[in-house]
Amino acid sequence: MALFLILLISAIALIVIGAVADGMLYLLSVGVLLLVVAVLYLLVRSIVRSRRRRPTG
Repeated sequence: MALFLILLISAIALIVIGAVADGMLYLLSVGVLLLVVAVLYLLVRSIVRSRRRRPTG
């Protein structure tokens, strides 16, 4: 969970800096990409956990 929070905070910071600073569009792009990676990481982690908890029978 700590990795997800670090990715999320980094993405938000890069998005804000990229949107505010003139000529820093690449930071905005990297921030959005990092946000997508963080959400995909959380999704994959939750799918793996749900499969592990299923009882066999």
